[in-house]
Amino acid sequence: MFTGIIETTGKIILIETDGNNKTFKIESPISDQLKIDQSVSHNGICLTVVELGNTWHSVTTIKETLELTSAKNWNEGDVLNIERAALLNSRLDGHLVQGHVDSIGKIQKIENENGSWRYTLSFLKSFAPLLISKGSITIDGVSLTAISPGVDRFQVAIIPYTYENTIFHNYKLGDEVNLEFDLIGKYILRSREIESIENN
Repeated sequence: MFTGIIETTGKIILIETDGNNKTFKIESPISDQLKIDQSVSHNGICLTVVELGNTWHSVTTIKETLELTSAKNWNEGDVLNIERAALLNSRLDGHLVQGHVDSIGKIQKIENENGSWRYTLSFLKSFAPLLISKGSITIDGVSLTAISPGVDRFQVAIIPYTYENTIFHNYKLGDEVNLEFDLIGKYILRSREIESIENN
């Protein structure tokens, strides 16, 4: 479980393919603090550390992860948002984030608002019931607040700290990002679906 508060960023320095799997070697300031078999969020994807060096760590993605997330688009030299799992005795500064990506979103507009940035993203209409105004949304692992959610669009406002200390400053129009919707909203929606099935 994560909070969506990014600790640092890491750079992909090597990608190796083995069948349907891809292993990413990532250089980061906290790689030397990680352990084999530890769960770490990379752009919002919960991945297991499989190998360690002094300044780098490696994680492996399987076919399903590559098909459902933006990991399929990662290249050597790309920079990723990184967060270690939350501690039970830590403050929850963001929101409850599983690291289980629900869908892909796409950057449609980037607006500089003289002190902050506003991003407009598109997403699949089927996920619209999970997004509410001022509700929580995770974008590439970053815990954010949704603004003006529509049927297939929503916006987020980015403060200078987040812009500078995550990969938001690297985004370009058309970039694909990982979206994880609020966990509580998913349970509520599932409960309603079951109730509807039982009543029919």
